Amino acid sequence: MPRFGLCVALGALWMLGGCGGGVSGEVGQACMSAGRNAANPTICSCIQGVANQSLSAPDQRRAARLFSDPDEVQNVRSSNGVGDETFWERYRAFAARAEAICS
Repeated sequence: MPRFGLCVALGALWMLGGCGGGVSGEVGQACMSAGRNAANPTICSCIQGVANQSLSAPDQRRAARLFSDPDEVQNVRSSNGVGDETFWERYRAFAARAEAICS
């Protein structure tokens, strides 16, 4: 049982390690350049860390576009396409997780 606790602790430290320092990754860069008042390197790095754990590389590229294009957000949300619907479900789960961890 102690080994399990150590794994959980190390996983948490790894996750939080992505919450500081320089901003890398497409989602983190998009977060920084989106012009939102709350955007800062700590928050955007954390969001990128959650994206790394929650989204595939193609989903991360698509999510990064959503940061800078509100029209694209509406297009994806209102689309009836199966690909858009499944992406939106994954994106919403990512966003909820990022909000819970990074705020």
